[in-house]
Amino acid sequence: MFVQISKEEYKKEISKKAWYQTNNIIWTIIFLYPIFSIVDFIYANNIWLQFFIVRIITVLIIYGLYSFFQVRKYNYRTLLHICFFLLSITSAILCNVVNIQQQTTYYLIFATIILFFNLQVFWEPINSIVQTLVALLLLAIFYNILSDYTLDLVISNGGSMFFIVAFISCLIPNARYKVIAREVRSQILIEKSNEQLKEQNHDINEKNNIIDRQYEQLRKLDDQKNSFINIAGHDLKNLIGSIVMSNNMLKEEDYRLSADQKEYTHYISESADKMQYMLNKLMDVKEIESPEMKFNMEIFDINAEVLHVYKGLIETAQMKNIHLVDNILKLPLNVKLDKVFVGQVFQNLLSNAIKFSQTNNNIKVVTSLQRQKFVFEIIDEGVAIGQEELDMMFNKLKTLNDASGTIVESRLGLGLSIALLMTKELGGELVYRSNDNVNYFRVEFYVIN
Repeated sequence: MFVQISKEEYKKEISKKAWYQTNNIIWTIIFLYPIFSIVDFIYANNIWLQFFIVRIITVLIIYGLYSFFQVRKYNYRTLLHICFFLLSITSAILCNVVNIQQQTTYYLIFATIILFFNLQVFWEPINSIVQTLVALLLLAIFYNILSDYTLDLVISNGGSMFFIVAFISCLIPNARYKVIAREVRSQILIEKSNEQLKEQNHDINEKNNIIDRQYEQLRKLDDQKNSFINIAGHDLKNLIGSIVMSNNMLKEEDYRLSADQKEYTHYISESADKMQYMLNKLMDVKEIESPEMKFNMEIFDINAEVLHVYKGLIETAQMKNIHLVDNILKLPLNVKLDKVFVGQVFQNLLSNAIKFSQTNNNIKVVTSLQRQKFVFEIIDEGVAIGQEELDMMFNKLKTLNDASGTIVESRLGLGLSIALLMTKELGGELVYRSNDNVNYFRVEFYVIN
């Protein structure tokens, strides 16, 4: 999270901090400076009343300037310079009019005022140096005007101590200014970071609310889906039951049926059993919602299953004048898979190949054993469907329209998508391609020894 501080924000916070420190200085002076008259009463009894009045006037002037600067929002540095100058004038006069025995006390008071200023003030160090030089200049001026003592006496009676304290205290604002400026920057960063975190938290809460609403919608849709599956499954079970019952009634009259009719009734019975098995799987809502569907794994000859699917679609191909070429391996190859779903994979691929192929085409159905894998291939050398359309049919379940043909067929591609999904779920691999020369489908499953 990156936080950037503008110059305006920084200056505003610095000004607030500076005025806070200025308030402390001004109000401390207003309340304490008149009390210094007690020292005047003790050490300069003859002039204490006059200087008490001077101190009161000084405090009133400082208060008036403070109010004026607050209202007009003038620079706080100017206010502090004026206040410091007024205090320096009073202190410099007192240091030069009292007796030599009391000068040490007044020089210490003057040094304390400078030290207090430098401990509290928030400004650039150069300002403190200027004020100290002004204080020395005022001392020198009033010394020449008012003092009757030699410079050596003045220095030995508090002057030297004043110089040391005054100049050493000028070092304080430098460190103080850097520390407070750093604190102000850190405070701004923390406040802006907190604001950003609040905004992000608000956004997260909004997104969570959206997710909750969408989850509720999905839950309702899921309930509707389960309800639809139950209703549709119940109706399909009734239809399959009717087919099985009707077929069983035909079997009871098998002595009146021809060989072809008996074969058809057997085919109907077998297909109904497969439909019943697959419907039971789909009807099990727990299995539908679980990460993996449970298959009924069994060992069987997969070539025989391919041949069974092949024979079941010969008449369908003949209706479109499509010739199916049998290159199915006659060698038994055993696999351990779900026989119904594997047969459905082959059924979907071959029926879709017949459906999408043009009349008078040859479609080769080939099986082989390659590197301990059973390989099932469909090769249609007619007009290519197109790789992009095949991708849509296998992966996106979108409708395809045969724009090149005279007859427009609905191509949902749902059977191919199911074939791809079932192959992967059963541990196999399904690949396909379509180019200018051929439409090609290939399925691989591991065989068992």
